[in-house]
Amino acid sequence: MDMRPGRVLGKLRRGEVVSCFKVNLSDSRVVEIAAMMGFDCVWTDMEHVPNCISQVEKQVLAAKAYNTDVMVRVSRGSYSDYIRPLELDASGIMVPHIMSLQDARNVVEMTRFHPIGRRPVDGGNADAKYCNVGLCDYISQANRERFVAIQIEDPEPLEELEEIACLEGIDMLFFGPGDFSQGIGKPGQLDSPEVIAARRRVAAVAAAHGKFAGTVGSVANRCELISEGYRFISIGADVVGLAEYCGGVAKEFSGHAGCDVKSIYSDR
Repeated sequence: MDMRPGRVLGKLRRGEVVSCFKVNLSDSRVVEIAAMMGFDCVWTDMEHVPNCISQVEKQVLAAKAYNTDVMVRVSRGSYSDYIRPLELDASGIMVPHIMSLQDARNVVEMTRFHPIGRRPVDGGNADAKYCNVGLCDYISQANRERFVAIQIEDPEPLEELEEIACLEGIDMLFFGPGDFSQGIGKPGQLDSPEVIAARRRVAAVAAAHGKFAGTVGSVANRCELISEGYRFISIGADVVGLAEYCGGVAKEFSGHAGCDVKSIYSDR
C-alpha cells in the first residue's frame, strides 16, 4: 500500500501553476467549500491563528474529499509542531521566518526522514495509512510525496539564499512580501523597489537550484508573478471574501434602496 500522492507536487513537477486559497477560519466547512470550488491547495495556519491540531485534522479530511491538498503553516516550536500536520496527512508544511542557513538546515533535520534528515518515525497515523504502508516505503514516499516550504520574509536570509536553496529536503521558497516590507523599514509598501527586487531574486534563485517558488498574489498580478517564475500562488482568503460580501450586503441594506419605509406605518 502506498501513501496518497500530493496534488501540489504533481502539478509543480509537471511545470504547471498551483492555485492556493488562504484560510484563517478554523471551520472545516470553509476548507470544504474552497476545495469544492477547485483550488489545488488550501493554506491553513497555526502561526497567527488559534487553530488546534484537531481542527487542522478536520480541515485536512475535508480537503481530501475533493482531492485538494492542505498546506499547514506551522508555529515555530519543537519538531512535534512541524511533523504533526504531516502525520495528519497534510500534503505539506510551511515554516515561517527562516532567518539563516542553519535555521533551514534545522528544519530539514526535523522534517525529513533518512537519508536526508532525522525526522522521528511513527507510521501509525493517517499519512502512513495507520501502519498499512511499510516502514521503508513510508520513509521514502514521505520524503518524495510531501513538501516542505520555507518562508523568506526577512532581509537576513538573503545573505545565504543561494546556500539555503541548495539544501536537499526543501521543496519551495515562499516569499512573504508583507513581513519583508516591515523588515526593511517600509511596512505595507509591497510595490517598493526593494520588495520587488527581493521577490524576483527569490524566484530566480529557486529556479537556479531546482526549487519551486511560491508567494501571495492576486488575480491582477498573477501573470506578472508567473512570468517571474512563481508556480505556487496563494490567491484569495476566506476572511477577505467574507468581509467584502458582508460589507456589501450591509451597505446596500442600510440604504433601504427602493423601499418606502414610512408607508408601513401610515395608518397608525
